[in-house]
Amino acid sequence: MRILIADDDAYVRRGLREIILEEYSKAEIAEARNAREAIDLVRGRERKQFWDVMVLDINMPGGSGIEVLKELKKDYKKLPILVLSGHSEDEYAVRTLKAGASGYLTKETAPEELVAAIKKVLAGGKYISAAVAEKLVFDLENAGDRPLHETLSDREYQILRMIASGKEVGEIADELSLSIKTVSTYRARVLNKMKMNTNAQLTFYAIKNRLVDEKELGR
Repeated sequence: MRILIADDDAYVRRGLREIILEEYSKAEIAEARNAREAIDLVRGRERKQFWDVMVLDINMPGGSGIEVLKELKKDYKKLPILVLSGHSEDEYAVRTLKAGASGYLTKETAPEELVAAIKKVLAGGKYISAAVAEKLVFDLENAGDRPLHETLSDREYQILRMIASGKEVGEIADELSLSIKTVSTYRARVLNKMKMNTNAQLTFYAIKNRLVDEKELGR
């Protein structure tokens, strides 16, 4: 059993390691602290699919979990990737699954649920909650009538959420390692696609549609 844990929080990595080793005592576990390390650890192996499963945080330095997921899925389509996130299912679950994730769990997930998810994806299945399954079915049935935020690219959606959380353009640029001009361009695209004019309108929409957790507001 070979498992790769990608998370920038050392305490989270340690906790995940302990949970996994309780069930798979002989598992080989490697850790990545950022997006670049995660990609390098997968691509650095001599043969593809060296890892049996990857547990990937959605927020990491050097690139979002969705970016890492899409990058790896280009060459490692069969690698099961479980996305573990501090965000609620409403915020990212459907996007990550559409990007190729084998499952989505929040960091509040009970240990036994993580183990169950790993077992499920190792058997070739996908691990999703009943709520996410219902949302996926709803999206399929109403593909022609999508909410405005679902027309955004992953980067645009990320910046929408950061704006709605109260972050300034400069803060977003620093956090994402982008120029202020680039972030401003993304902001303009978001406003245009959302048919809005101000950050306040974006924030109201994000809260109303549960795209941000109230705990994130004003950070």
